[in-house]
Amino acid sequence: MGKTTFTALVAAALVGVTALTLAVPAEAGRGGHGGYRGGGYGGGGPRYVQQNNYYGGYRGGYRGGNGGNSLAAGLLGFGVGAIVGSALTPREVYVVPPPPPPQVYYTPASYGPPAWTPDWYTYCYSRYRSFNPNTGTFIGYDGYERLCR
Repeated sequence: MGKTTFTALVAAALVGVTALTLAVPAEAGRGGHGGYRGGGYGGGGPRYVQQNNYYGGYRGGYRGGNGGNSLAAGLLGFGVGAIVGSALTPREVYVVPPPPPPQVYYTPASYGPPAWTPDWYTYCYSRYRSFNPNTGTFIGYDGYERLCR
């Protein structure tokens, strides 16, 4: 299961749970206003089980219930959340490749003054005892000729 699919399922579940908790049965009131034998005037609210005490009001519990309605509302909210969550989930994700690393340019190493100048001759004479001014080379410790730099 991909990360986006999991996120869509969690979002749908949250919408469904929210719809379940918010769907409570509505009450219009207690019914009658305390007339003789359980209220005879006013209020058209819900009926209660026993409304026969002398002063009106009610005894007993509420007859009926809306448990089925709240369950249906919760399932409807879950379904709507699942549909919306899956519609918002992208099908394909294009990942842009990283840019190539910058090209590195190495300049030739130069340690002394520019070649074939009077300062260069002075530098190479002072640095290498085997310096040959005609070729601009010296003999290294490995026995090979190298250009003075």
